[in-house]
Amino acid sequence: MAHETELTPIVVTANPIIDRVRIDGFSSTSAVVTESQLHDQNAFDLATALRRTPGIQISRYNPVGAFGGDQGGAVYIRGMGVSRPGSEIKTYIDGVPFYMGVWNHPLLDLLPVNGMQSITVYKSPQPQINGNNFASINLETRRAIEDGLHASGRISGGYFSTFIEQADLVGRYGNVDFMLAQGHAQSNGHRPNANGELNNVMGRIGMRLNANWSMGTSFLFVDNQARDPGDNRHPLPAVAPRYNTQAGMVTAFVSHRHDAWRGDLRFYYNKGEGNWLHQAGLDGDTLTNFEMIGMRWKEEFSLWKGGTIVAGLDSNWVSGDVRFNRLPPAPRDSFDTPTFRVTSPYVALSQKIDLNENWSLVPSVGIRVYDHSMFRTRASPHAGLSLVSEKLTLFGNVSRGINYPGLEAPVLSFVIPPLGQTWKQLSAEELNHAEIGMKLTPVDATQIDVSLFIDQVKNRFIFGFPPNVPPPPQFLNLGTYSIRGAEIAIRQNIGRHWTVFGGLTLLDPTIDSLPYTPARAVTAGLNGQFGLIRVTIDTQYQSSVLALSRSRTAGAVNTERVDSFVIMNARVSHPLPFLGKKGEIFVAMENLLDADYAYRPGYPMPGRWGQIGIAASF
Repeated sequence: MAHETELTPIVVTANPIIDRVRIDGFSSTSAVVTESQLHDQNAFDLATALRRTPGIQISRYNPVGAFGGDQGGAVYIRGMGVSRPGSEIKTYIDGVPFYMGVWNHPLLDLLPVNGMQSITVYKSPQPQINGNNFASINLETRRAIEDGLHASGRISGGYFSTFIEQADLVGRYGNVDFMLAQGHAQSNGHRPNANGELNNVMGRIGMRLNANWSMGTSFLFVDNQARDPGDNRHPLPAVAPRYNTQAGMVTAFVSHRHDAWRGDLRFYYNKGEGNWLHQAGLDGDTLTNFEMIGMRWKEEFSLWKGGTIVAGLDSNWVSGDVRFNRLPPAPRDSFDTPTFRVTSPYVALSQKIDLNENWSLVPSVGIRVYDHSMFRTRASPHAGLSLVSEKLTLFGNVSRGINYPGLEAPVLSFVIPPLGQTWKQLSAEELNHAEIGMKLTPVDATQIDVSLFIDQVKNRFIFGFPPNVPPPPQFLNLGTYSIRGAEIAIRQNIGRHWTVFGGLTLLDPTIDSLPYTPARAVTAGLNGQFGLIRVTIDTQYQSSVLALSRSRTAGAVNTERVDSFVIMNARVSHPLPFLGKKGEIFVAMENLLDADYAYRPGYPMPGRWGQIGIAASF
């Protein structure tokens, strides 16, 4: 468990990369990045927040902004999430799904990290948490933890005319608590047409009705843009492609907390757009609007000693439209998508069995069932077993992930008329996951996490024409492949003031053409302080890997490759007590080694660059 050591007037946080690897009561693992790691890594978007998390790879073009229309903004988890359109990864804010509903994949610019108290990465199917995915990421908004009003903000600027500003306000007075956060980031980029801009505002207000019940509402609005700087092996286009995103989310919730029983009921409405402008050739502009409405209900209770039951119901409706404003002589078209509904009740049971005063055995089992408005009903069973002591936890889990085709399937059928209505014959994609591992804390200053896993993907959906598929042109569920892997993470406190972290991820897919699945990836971090000077250093190594998203087209093979790279970043700060507890002046440097690296061939990332900034709080 991460801890904090207070040194007036600044705080040293134990872990520079992630806060901890968490093992829940169902023997499932997740990686948690807290607000302090976001601070130490100078993170201003989801890619910068997670790119050093073991098991995660990213792709991007620009210092600020994720180009969502192609390869320019994505997160991959243990080789999952590489397909486009559609994705095996789903993203959530406070447990509410929030992603591009029509093309069925995350858009990173819709997911601000300022105003968040933690980001949790679920690296496998975990039906007791959420469903209709193979892996997921949940961002949790900040909460007031004590009475009174607290505000903080930061401003920084630097290379490439980069400017970042973030502010938040949290408070609690009696039975009312609230949060308001706002963020802005912009940069001209390190290359022509590599500029981007991010804007967001979010808020939450809750009211405690009595000792057990509370209710509230929250909102989020984002407005962003990013350009495509283009492949530097080719001439610059006359007008650079641009991807603009705008979206909003509103939720209303009721929750209760009793001694052995707690639950939450949340209703939500999401609406947004992703507009790909100035595409190459005659494609012109592709304008996409999506809408999601739904509810999430979860109850957790104990009816006997050591037993925990989790049960709930998730239901989501998604719809949208696409306008293809092509250039003459290509025709213009528009398509209103059908509405897809997925309703998934679930139940899970965990039982703690005390073997003696030092050891406990925790078996668990559960299932989630999916009812889809178009596709066949499926189920996600899962089971786990943990042997737990104060110093050592041994665990194992198996689970099945179900991932339904989204609205991208009927949209592709509209764009490619010979496919007709064959998308209706598709079934859900499936992932069978198995994992064993341990969490070892031999002494308070040392923590070691080890996981060995295998993921078998079945029924991935594709589309194509003969001879790549049997006649006629059609959608099919075709193909099976596996990924074997291992993750090792070690955190070591050195004295009172320093902490070092190291993580190693090994991935071995059974198909050679799987992109963004490096055989070896290493992350390392160090933080601490000299007197009043606080230092955070992090390093990432990634072996050579195939690039570009994995197409849904039958017979498509990834051949583009990016070289291995090592990048190092650092942040140095000095406290300014007159600006409050979080007051400081800081310098943040990226790519200290001035490495030549890219996430896509022809799209070099910046060399050495950085920012200087100031932060305050009251």
